[in-house]
Amino acid sequence: MPPRRAKGMGSEHAGSNRHEVRHQPRHRGMEGERAEGRRDGDHEGRDDPHHRGGGRIGARAAACWAQAVAKQVTPVKIHHPGLWAEKLPSGSTRYRVRAEGRKTKVTVIPVAPDHPDFWDHYRAARAGEKWTGPATKTTAVSHSIEWLVEKYLAHLARVVEAGQASPLTLRQRKSQLRRMCAMPTDDGGTYGEYDMQAPRSAIIAARDQWRHKPAEADNLIKSISAMYRWAIDEAEIATENPAAGIGKLNRGGGGAAPWTAEDLKKFRAKHPLGTTAHLWLTLQMFTACRIDDARKLGRGNEVERAGALWIEFQPGKKGSAPVSVPLLPQLLKATRAQKVQGATYLLTDYGRPFSTAESLRNRVRKWCAAAGIEGKSSHGIRKAMGELLAEAGCTQHQIMAIMAHTKAKTSEIYTKGVERRTLAAAAFAALAGMDW
Repeated sequence: MPPRRAKGMGSEHAGSNRHEVRHQPRHRGMEGERAEGRRDGDHEGRDDPHHRGGGRIGARAAACWAQAVAKQVTPVKIHHPGLWAEKLPSGSTRYRVRAEGRKTKVTVIPVAPDHPDFWDHYRAARAGEKWTGPATKTTAVSHSIEWLVEKYLAHLARVVEAGQASPLTLRQRKSQLRRMCAMPTDDGGTYGEYDMQAPRSAIIAARDQWRHKPAEADNLIKSISAMYRWAIDEAEIATENPAAGIGKLNRGGGGAAPWTAEDLKKFRAKHPLGTTAHLWLTLQMFTACRIDDARKLGRGNEVERAGALWIEFQPGKKGSAPVSVPLLPQLLKATRAQKVQGATYLLTDYGRPFSTAESLRNRVRKWCAAAGIEGKSSHGIRKAMGELLAEAGCTQHQIMAIMAHTKAKTSEIYTKGVERRTLAAAAFAALAGMDW
């Protein structure tokens, strides 16, 4: 039985708490100017022609001034606390605002004072925030899956802003859940139109549309389940989690393919010491960090302990343990071989840090293609490092310390295969002495 569609008398719109403020006219007359002068702490009526120079002037001059105001041809300077303009080398002007009570908090306003959105940007900047535009309206029917998705994503965005979740998590779940809402249904509609209390069979049917991509399909179920847990435990707008208990499609296909010794040799042959590509490979190999952490690491992470340099950092992935590893000679040599030094080890061609993990990931693909390496990723280096550590006889807890794991079962991925090979070798050693 297909899930029922959500019913509603109309669309629920996300309201906005923003007060509508019309842009103030540049000329408001003498009374408005006196009020402005009082607010700014200036002498009352500083632009009033009756008080210029501290003395009164004739009625004729006052009449002329009033006539000019009426025609709106007299420029009036409006004072904006904390606002200043900067002339850029290009000739354009940049407007910046200092937050009230916080001198170090400065926000760039993308529009000039004569723009209709200036006041919204200015008020937000004075409050230490950034105005991103009026709240978008949703056309989702109340209590539909799409309605639930938008509410959950808004909640997750606030969690990310508070530093309690990774922006990558938000981006991944936003992509997965919105694509799920757009999935076609048998009756010509979309999944987003269904009632949020959809049966378990509907969620499985949605997952099966991605059956040809099992890992992504499993991640979709993970996102759906997280959304319903929030709806039940925190928002209290749902009573059941239809994604709970749905089995995985991906049965351990191995994930990212680890780099081989031949891959490492080919990459270093193409990208010698002194190149950013060589430094990236060395950094990933001798820290076993994730790519998002690799782009952030720099000399600020170097700590001297007992005369030796160490690298210490907190991985960005939620739940990861802090990492503290020795700065080995190979990595030290690679970091110091760069002609351009910056805040981070890895810099773009313009001498700036990589802005996102995806930008670095795209560059890695190009480096790999240039070296003739296909089907390998940055995570494959991390996996290769884990296997090398296990092959070298490192214990499970040693691997956990290096790779920021907090659960032993994660490191078992690397040690289990080595242990099986060791047992197999011992067994065949016994067979080797058999009289055959």
